[in-house]
Amino acid sequence: GYRRAAGLVGQSLSWGLWAGEGMGGSLGAADVDRMRGSGVHALTAEEGLALFDAAQLAGQAHLVPIKLDLKALRSAASSTEVPELFRSLIRRPTTTRRTINSTTDTGTSSSLAQRLAGMSAQAQESAILDVVRAAAATILGHAGPEAIEPDRAFNELGFDSLSAVEFRNGLNEATGLRLPASLVFDYPSPVEVARHILEEFSGRDVAVPGAESGAVSGVVVAGAGAGLDVDPIVIVGMSCRYPGGVETPEDLWRLVAEGVDAVSEFPTNRGWNIDELYDPNSDRPNTSYVKHGGFLHDAGDFDPDFFGISPNEALAMDPQQRLLLETSWEAVERAGIDPATLKGSATGVFAGMMYHDYQDNTNTGSVASGRVSYTFGYHGPSVTVDTACSSSLVALHLAVQALRSGECSLALAGGVAVMATPEAFVEFSRQRGLAADGRCKSFAASTDGTAWGEGVGMLLLERLSDARVHGHPVLAVV
Repeated sequence: GYRRAAGLVGQSLSWGLWAGEGMGGSLGAADVDRMRGSGVHALTAEEGLALFDAAQLAGQAHLVPIKLDLKALRSAASSTEVPELFRSLIRRPTTTRRTINSTTDTGTSSSLAQRLAGMSAQAQESAILDVVRAAAATILGHAGPEAIEPDRAFNELGFDSLSAVEFRNGLNEATGLRLPASLVFDYPSPVEVARHILEEFSGRDVAVPGAESGAVSGVVVAGAGAGLDVDPIVIVGMSCRYPGGVETPEDLWRLVAEGVDAVSEFPTNRGWNIDELYDPNSDRPNTSYVKHGGFLHDAGDFDPDFFGISPNEALAMDPQQRLLLETSWEAVERAGIDPATLKGSATGVFAGMMYHDYQDNTNTGSVASGRVSYTFGYHGPSVTVDTACSSSLVALHLAVQALRSGECSLALAGGVAVMATPEAFVEFSRQRGLAADGRCKSFAASTDGTAWGEGVGMLLLERLSDARVHGHPVLAVV
C-alpha cells in the first residue's frame, strides 16, 4: 500500500507537469517566459514519462518532479527572495543590509525615499501609486500604468497566484522593501498597496511630511502622534429609515424642521388582524387600546440579489437584518468609500436590536450584526446589543471603545426596530402603559404613557486622525 501510494503521488505530480507537452502546451509565450524567469522549466513528454517510471519505483511518499534552472535561481537571488524549497540548492550572494533613509545609499529604496521626502502627503501617495500601477502593468502585459485602475481589485484586473508573487517581487526591487507574498490578498487594490508601502517607509524613519502628526498619506503611523485617548472619534457617514417617509438623513432634517407628525395607524401589510386587535377599552384578551405608532410601512421591501442572497433565504431573514444591510452599505457609501474596498478590513459592526419576534422567534439577535459582517467581509468585532430602548446608544458606546483600543479601524454603529407582531402593543395595553393617542409627551404635564415607533439608523465611525488622512467628511464628534 505504501509503494502504491507513493506511485500514485508521483503519477499525479508527473502528469500535472508534463501532460500535453504538457500542461505547458496550453500556456502562452508570456507564461512560459514567466516560468523560465523563476528558474522552473516545463517538462517534455519524455522527461515526464521517465519521472513517472522513477516515481513508481521510489520508496518516498512525496515526490515533486520539477526541472530547475539553477543559473536563473542564482540570478533571482540577487534581487528577490528565493523560495525556501530551493535555498539549499544555490549559494545566495552576500549582501549588506541598507538603511532606507541613508543619504549616501544610491540604491532604489534610498532614491525613492529621497523623492518622497520632498513631496506633500498627497504627492507621496500619487508617486507610490504610479510605481504600483507600473509594476502591475508590466506583470499583466499592458502597455502602460494607465491601464491599471487604482481602486479596482487585483483579482478583477487579472492577477493569479503566480503573477501576484511576481508583482510582489517587482515591488520589492522597486522599493527596496520586503513585502509579504500575500500582498495582493492583504491589500486587494493598487491604491491599498500604495498606502501600505508608504506605511512601511514611515516605519523605517523616512523623513516624509505629516509623520510628526502621526499621519502619512492614507495611513496612521503606529506609535506616532497623539495617543488614542486624545484622538476624538468622529462620525463620517450616516444612513437611516424612519417613519414619515424618511429614507435619508436629509429627509430626517426636513421632517424635524417642518414639524411633521410621522405617527400613523397600524400597518396593513404584515398579516395583523387589525379588526380583532384594536379594542378602545382593551377589555378583551390579546387586544390593544392603541392603534397608532411610528411605523416603517415599507419594511418588507428588499433587493436580495444586490447582497447575493437567494429569495428563499431573504424570506426567512428578519426584516431588521435586511434594513441593517441596506443602511450599513449606505453609511459607508455616503462617507465617500467604495463598500467593496472594505472587504477583509478591520471594520466592526455594533447593532442595537430589541425585537426578536419574526417567524416565531426563529431569528436570534446575534445573527443581525454577524449578517452584516459576513455579507461585506468585515473582520472587526461583530456585536448585537439588546438593552431595550438604549440598545443603539450602548452599541455606539461599544463602537467608540473598540476604535479607541485599536480593535477596529472603522466601526458601524446603530440600531434597528421593526415589530413583526403586535405583541408590544398587547402587553403594554394590559399594563395600561401606552399613550392613548400613540404619541409620547415626555416631560409634559399631559404625559399619559409611552408610544411605539420603528426605524433604523447607522453611523460610520472613525478616529479623527484617520478621517483627516483619508479625506472622509467629519459630520460630528462623539
